[in-house]
Amino acid sequence: MAATRMSTAQMLPAAPILDEMGFHGLETWGGATIDSCLRYLTENPFDRLRTLKKVAPKTPQLMLLRGQNIVQYASFPDDVVEAFVRCMCQNGMDIIRIFDALNDVRNLATAIESVKRCGKHARGELCYTISPVHTVENFVKMGVELEKMGCDSLGIKDMSGIIQPQIAYAMVKELKSKIGIPITLHTHDTAGLGAASYLAAIEAGVDCVEVSIVPFANGTSQPDTQRMLALLEGHPRCPKFDTRKLAELRDYFEGVYKELAAYTSPANERVDSDILIYQVPGGMLSNFRTQLKEQGMSDKFNAVLQEIPIVREALGWIPLVTPTSQIVGTQAMMNVKFGRWKMICQPAQDIALGKYGKTPGPIDPGVLAQVVKQTGANPVTERPADLLSPGMEKYREQCRTKGLPEDDETVVLFAMFPQQVETLLKPKAAGTKPATGAPHDTVATAASAPPPVANTRTRTTTTGAQRLYVTVAGRRHEVTVESMS
Repeated sequence: MAATRMSTAQMLPAAPILDEMGFHGLETWGGATIDSCLRYLTENPFDRLRTLKKVAPKTPQLMLLRGQNIVQYASFPDDVVEAFVRCMCQNGMDIIRIFDALNDVRNLATAIESVKRCGKHARGELCYTISPVHTVENFVKMGVELEKMGCDSLGIKDMSGIIQPQIAYAMVKELKSKIGIPITLHTHDTAGLGAASYLAAIEAGVDCVEVSIVPFANGTSQPDTQRMLALLEGHPRCPKFDTRKLAELRDYFEGVYKELAAYTSPANERVDSDILIYQVPGGMLSNFRTQLKEQGMSDKFNAVLQEIPIVREALGWIPLVTPTSQIVGTQAMMNVKFGRWKMICQPAQDIALGKYGKTPGPIDPGVLAQVVKQTGANPVTERPADLLSPGMEKYREQCRTKGLPEDDETVVLFAMFPQQVETLLKPKAAGTKPATGAPHDTVATAASAPPPVANTRTRTTTTGAQRLYVTVAGRRHEVTVESMS
C-alpha cells in the first residue's frame, strides 16, 4: 500500500539517480497508482508521468495496463482503451505491460494493437497461478499466441510470488524454444521463493528480472537489487550496477518509508509460506489487512484467507490479480461474514456470467445457477467489449456538462474515475488554483517539504522552468523541470 501512497514529490529526488543506473526500465506509472493519485494524493496522474519523464529521460519507463479494464475494474469500450494508450504514449510511457486477469487474450488485443500503432513497446503478460488447469504447456501456448498478436516481449507475471525455481526454469526454457521475443520474469518474495526463482530463470536464459530497493523490497515486494547482485556475483550474467548509488537510494527511501509509516506493516515484509496455499498477490495482501481492519474483521484474517481458494475454484480457477484478486477477496470476506454464498457481490456475479471474459476453468454449477436466478441474465460467450458501444464522445459530453476540460486526457480519466477527476479539476475550471500535482507545484512541494534524508532547493530559470537541487546522502543532484502549458 505504501507504493500507492508515495507522492510525486517523494519520487523526484530518487528519479534522476535511478535514471543514471543503467536499468532496463523503471516502473513509474499504471495500475493502482493512477487511482491513488486522484483519490488520495490529489495529483493528476498525467502530470506525474510528464514530470518523471522530464527528470528521468534516459531510462525506458514501464507501466501496468489491465487490458480492456485499462486501470479500473470493469471493461471499457475499445475507443476509450485506444485513447488512454494514445495519451500515455504521447506523454512519455515507453514499455506497456499488458495483462488480463483471466488470461483471456481477447481482452488484450485492443491494447496491444494501440500500443503498436503508437510506436511503443507492448509486453504481453502471462498471469502465473497454480491450479489444475494452469500448466507450463498452457502458459507456453499463450506465450506463442501473444507473440503472434504482435507483442515485442513477453512477461511472466507472478503476482503472488508462488512460482517455484524448477517451474520458472522449465517455463523460460520451453518459451525460449518456441518464441523469439525477449522474456521478463516478475515475481514477489512473499513466500521466500523470489530470488531462487530468479536465479533458476537466469540459468534458463530469461532476458530480464524485476527487482526493488530496500525498504520497499522483499516480502510482498520484489527481491532487493543488492541481494540479487550478491547472489549473482561471479556469474557470467551478473549485471554491473553502482552499489554506492544503490546504498544512497536505500538511505533516501528509508526516510520516505518513515513518512509512509501509516501504510506499512512488518507483516508485509516477512516470508509467509502459507501464501503457497492462498496465492494472494503481494499488493492485495498488504491492502487486505487494512480493509479487514476497517470492516472490524481483523480477527478474521486467517478465516478469510482460507476461504479464498474455495471462492477461486468456484469462479473457474481464476488467477488472483487485479481486479479478480479484489473480487475473490471481497467474496471470501462476505462468505465468512454472512455464510458461504449467502450473498454474492456484483463483480463475482459478473465473473460467473462471463462479463470479464472466459474463465480458465468451469464455473461451479451451483454458484452459476444461483447467479442466473438472482440476476435473470444469461452467461456471455463473446468478448465482453464487443457488447459495449463507443464511449469517448459520451464521456466528453459528460465532461462538457460538468464544466470540465474536454481533452482526451481528462475524458479518459473521467471515464474511469468521474468523482475524483471532478474534485481534482473543478477548481481549475472555475478559475481558482487547482488542487493538482502539476509539475511546478510538485517541485515546489519537494523544495518546501523534503524527506528527512534529503535537502532540496529550487530556483526559477529565465525560461520559467523549475530547477531542483537535491542532496541525497551528501551528494548533490540537479533536476530541471520545465513548466507545462
